[in-house]
Amino acid sequence: MTALVRGLFLVYTGNGKGKTSAAVGALLRATGHGYRATMLQFIKSGKRASGERLAAARLGIEIVPLGDGFTWLSKDIEQTKGLALDAWERAKALIAAGEHDLIVLDEFTYPLQYLWIDAREAAATIAARPPHVHVIVTGRAAPEAFIEAADLVTEMREVKHPYQSGVPAQRGIDF
Repeated sequence: MTALVRGLFLVYTGNGKGKTSAAVGALLRATGHGYRATMLQFIKSGKRASGERLAAARLGIEIVPLGDGFTWLSKDIEQTKGLALDAWERAKALIAAGEHDLIVLDEFTYPLQYLWIDAREAAATIAARPPHVHVIVTGRAAPEAFIEAADLVTEMREVKHPYQSGVPAQRGIDF
């Protein structure tokens, strides 16, 4: 007997490292099975070449940076907010269209934390997706509305990090 297959809502959250990496792994796995998959990055900017984006491009996997970098370093927070709102409009259209089997909303929890996007409305939008569409959301401090609505929630917990002993982020490992 074949199990009923339906699109899942997955959340990778927590203060530990590995949320985006886990989502990229899912993109790779889904693409390997012939699924149409994409990642929208809500914080990362296209101005800096991240390792995951470079590798994904080589493999024909779409990762789209839609932010302007780390929001806490923003020189124009209203512009940063506008980019996040534009990215959410794009995400809503992708989710509703049902043309992708997997959509990753990378670092989506940040615009929710800043209250730029209503978490309950976003959770309802994801819940109303076409039945075959999987959605993964990454980012720290996932809102309760997402915890409740998700099929799977994984919390990455930081135990030890090299940054704590003065080692900066490293290309190929951290970005």
